[in-house]
Amino acid sequence: VFELVGLMGFDAIWMDMEHHFYSLEVAAQLMRAARVGDADIVARPAKREFMRMARMLEAGATGIMYPRCDSADEAREVVKWARFAPLGKRGFDGSGPDVPYMMTPMSRYLREANEQTFLIIQLEEPHAVEQAEAIAAVPGVDMLMLGPADFTVLTGIPGEFAHPTVERAIDQVARAAKNTGKHWAATCGSPAAARRMIDMGARLVFHGCDVVFVKNGFDQ
Repeated sequence: VFELVGLMGFDAIWMDMEHHFYSLEVAAQLMRAARVGDADIVARPAKREFMRMARMLEAGATGIMYPRCDSADEAREVVKWARFAPLGKRGFDGSGPDVPYMMTPMSRYLREANEQTFLIIQLEEPHAVEQAEAIAAVPGVDMLMLGPADFTVLTGIPGEFAHPTVERAIDQVARAAKNTGKHWAATCGSPAAARRMIDMGARLVFHGCDVVFVKNGFDQ
């Protein structure tokens, strides 16, 4: 599936390792499959899995989606682990597929890794949404994204994605990104919803997933 998606021309695949339970070794093989085509891997570790996040990047992930960020201080900690100096303090290895395999001079690799790795900070707690602009303003943060499912659970409206509270949160995220010169991403359940998010200014839209597509097929 990863290889097929890459070959079909999709921009990115969201690899969720916050909730899904395959190993990092399996993830590295899936990333390799995606590289047959043009799809970037956006890998999501769990909260505070900083060492795992670094290994995801070394395995070939282009983007990191960091969940449940609570504050600008936590966002700065994410940047520290995801970026090389001077933006952060990510440790250097240089032998993995992200380099690839010692084939890029060290100085060029460090520069290109900082330029090309993108960092999405996901806001899921109501108090984090209120701090969206401060979080977006952290140097090294490229993009904000509301985590709508957990946001509805934590605000007492589970699954009510069209609720005014969710709409306000999306507006806050979009406004924070605009005010700080950053981008924002969104999840969408339909092409019409994706178009609406794009019209609102979203630059990265995640639509559907493998289990949903399989279930829909069985339902039909």
